Amino acid sequence: MTKSKTRTIKVGALARVEGEGALYVRIRGQEVTDVQFQIYEPPRFFEALLQGRMFAEAPDITARICGICPIAYMMGASHAMEDALRIEVTGVLRDLRRLIYCGEWIESHVLHAAMLHAPDFLGMQDAFEIARGHPDVVTKALSLKKLGNEILEAVGGRAVHPVNLKVGGFYKAPSRTAIRALVEPLKEAVDSALYLTRAFAAFDFPDYNYDYQFVSMRHPDEYAIHEGRIISSHGLDIPPSAFLEHFREEHVKHSTALQGMTTDGERYLVGPLARYSNNFDQLSDLAKEAARDAGLGPVCTNPFQSIVVRMVEVLYACQEALRLAEAYEEPDASCVEVVAGAGEGHGCTEAPRGICYHTYRLDDDGRILGATIIPPTSQNQRQIENDVLGVVQANMDMADSDLQWRCEQTIRNYDPCISCSTHFLNLTVDRA
Repeated sequence: MTKSKTRTIKVGALARVEGEGALYVRIRGQEVTDVQFQIYEPPRFFEALLQGRMFAEAPDITARICGICPIAYMMGASHAMEDALRIEVTGVLRDLRRLIYCGEWIESHVLHAAMLHAPDFLGMQDAFEIARGHPDVVTKALSLKKLGNEILEAVGGRAVHPVNLKVGGFYKAPSRTAIRALVEPLKEAVDSALYLTRAFAAFDFPDYNYDYQFVSMRHPDEYAIHEGRIISSHGLDIPPSAFLEHFREEHVKHSTALQGMTTDGERYLVGPLARYSNNFDQLSDLAKEAARDAGLGPVCTNPFQSIVVRMVEVLYACQEALRLAEAYEEPDASCVEVVAGAGEGHGCTEAPRGICYHTYRLDDDGRILGATIIPPTSQNQRQIENDVLGVVQANMDMADSDLQWRCEQTIRNYDPCISCSTHFLNLTVDRA
């Protein structure tokens, strides 16, 4: 290859991701001169749709941002409203929230790891090819995903856009019988999660590591899923209410989604690698052992190994869901009483792909005056582009077709939910 040769890698529509996005990479000689993770889905205006609606409507409206991780949006909206209205959900109701979130982690992580991401490491186009060559992988993955959906149904009323969650708790507490019915399947799920963790650990991972700024939640008593403070590997430790003091978003020409960064313009990473690296000490003993056996240390900086980290989190979520299901007793009330009023609230939870932040302002009647929702894919966009740049720079000698595959694989490390990221756009109309 001559030093002056220009190479262009274009992916018009990324496969095996949620939503519609593209990739453009330009190489001049031995230097990457441009990388664009292009999100071109039309903005969906969820913040605008929320304005004027009652506080109690926010969980059900925001759930429609994503059919794969509706709990992340419902829970974040609920926490923000509870913060604004100064109420707290504790005890059995809090445990039920953690249980249904475990169900979402299980079904979402397994869908991505086994069906969307694993084909990259096996040189296959899709999960149908995996089923022909490795039927046990697909069978166990489908059983785990089905169980995750069953947890959502048992607690939330249905698997997609659950209808039983509300500000203050639940419309109806599930019966003890319905929750205890999950116990035996969850015991089997622990074994299936271990099997898949070991299977994916055997993949050949590209040699790429990066010194990420990991940002995640942390809770003093448990591996953070649905509650906690926001911390970073660079020493940040703040409540959700201080999020906008340390992080911001910016619009770029090639993306309809805003790009997240720190207030001083630095990239950061949210998601499984960040959670795992910031909170390894709070995983269960079995999950820690599985991680070590898979070749992971307490900090993981190779994004291609995120597929293994996801399965370690699935293993943890199965164990945690089992603990919660075995201990469940029906509460005296299905929710905490909520009185409408004015306020400003903040909420943050760990969606499967990373922290999802909400803030709302309410008027005296409890109607929404303003809303801001910052999903994980928006926060990761700049780091995704940087990873693609680094991977391309390290693999210049690859043929264009192989390099394109590696670039797409790099993006799929993040399990990006592109549709989630395109719900906001500032619109200014200047009328003469």
